[in-house]
Amino acid sequence: MKLGLRIFLFYLAVFAVCLYFTTDWIWTTLRTRYLESVEEPLVDSANLFASLTEQEMARPDFTYAGLEATLNRAYARRLSARIYDLKKPAVDLNLYITDATGKVVLDTRRPSAVGQDYSRLHDVMLTLEGKYGARATLRDPNDPFSTALYIAAPIRRNGQVAGVLTVVEPTASIDAFLQLARPAFVRAALLTIGAVALLSLLLSYLLTRPIDRLARYADGIRLGKHPPFPRLGSTEIGDLGLALRRMQEALEGRQYAEEYVQTLTHELKSPLSAIRGAAELLQEGMPREQQARFLSNIRTESARIARIVDRMLELARLENRREKPEMEPVELDAVVRTVAESHEPHLAAKDLKIEIAAPERLTLNGNAFLLHQALENLVQNAIEFSPRGGTVRVEVTPEGDRIKIAITDQGPGIPDFALDRIFDRFYSLGRPDTGKKSTGLGLNLVREVAKSHGGTVRVVNREGGGALAEMVLPKG
Repeated sequence: MKLGLRIFLFYLAVFAVCLYFTTDWIWTTLRTRYLESVEEPLVDSANLFASLTEQEMARPDFTYAGLEATLNRAYARRLSARIYDLKKPAVDLNLYITDATGKVVLDTRRPSAVGQDYSRLHDVMLTLEGKYGARATLRDPNDPFSTALYIAAPIRRNGQVAGVLTVVEPTASIDAFLQLARPAFVRAALLTIGAVALLSLLLSYLLTRPIDRLARYADGIRLGKHPPFPRLGSTEIGDLGLALRRMQEALEGRQYAEEYVQTLTHELKSPLSAIRGAAELLQEGMPREQQARFLSNIRTESARIARIVDRMLELARLENRREKPEMEPVELDAVVRTVAESHEPHLAAKDLKIEIAAPERLTLNGNAFLLHQALENLVQNAIEFSPRGGTVRVEVTPEGDRIKIAITDQGPGIPDFALDRIFDRFYSLGRPDTGKKSTGLGLNLVREVAKSHGGTVRVVNREGGGALAEMVLPKG
């Protein structure tokens, strides 16, 4: 399982657990808060009814039957009250009255309870003791939603407690309100989970994006590319990336230096041996003509050493780039014609013609200096392997989002045994007209230039004779 998915699932799971316990606590306490909000007006109602009852009891014609008849008329009313989404068709507030000993003298809900002893019930007992009397009791032990609130108030006569009036409010309406609130509650919870899921995805992406960038950078290094160092931010991941980059640069630098010294030493052995041999022979007496020939050999080998060192430095600069070279729009036809002009003396010396087929204003995003070096090496190879009086052709062709540069000659082509080695460093073939070899670094440099531009290069034999060097580069 990927790290991003793990972070997402872990964060979501932690939030879901926290949300579950929080929601459960809120839902549990919500009923209590509803009951508390209902109890407060019931206290007012109980005391108002008790005060009205006190006034009625002071009348000489007062009877509990008359009071009961008055209350029954209220219960008989049909209501059309709509409290938000809750319909209330009738009065559901009941009451009962006891005397000073706790015996029931009136019960609007259960008239048969008259005469029963309620003195042990909390609402009656506490009120008779001068305290606040209240209780919550299940009317039906088998129905958890049959709870009713019992709030009592004292009935006073001549300054003494003459009885207790208790109002009874079923909590069914509270349960109805809770049930009506449940869908909204669930919707809010689902919306919260959805929002948190999106935020956790974003968090997972932000945390793992630098790691993915670092992984792609490491893969690019492993494949021998030179990808730009990714932006990792100023976090611990950024510090890790910088540490890995420094380690990679140190290892590459050490390995490159070892290879560089080994290859350079190997290639310099031959010209240095020739120079040393010629110098030793010059110390002996010899005719002037032989001296001139040996001095010419020394100059030739010295020039070869200089070319090897110069090419090695160019190649080292290109290979050691940690970032892509600076890119800008480059007109390829201008670069090709500049390369051709620089080789006019060589073309004239071998009586060669050069043909250029390049659309005007055809541009790509590249490094003009490096592209010039690459094309100069390819054209130089074509000239050196072309027979006297032959033709070198340079053709630039756009192909979709890429541009193909093809350079052909009419020379002998490439031997089969050399086809797989021509891009190896220091590998070179003898020129047809002189038998001399080059530094063997030109095509290696061309390949590095193509790679730095995200392109490819190949050299193959053409049907009918000659060789084809083809470099394909992306436009952007």
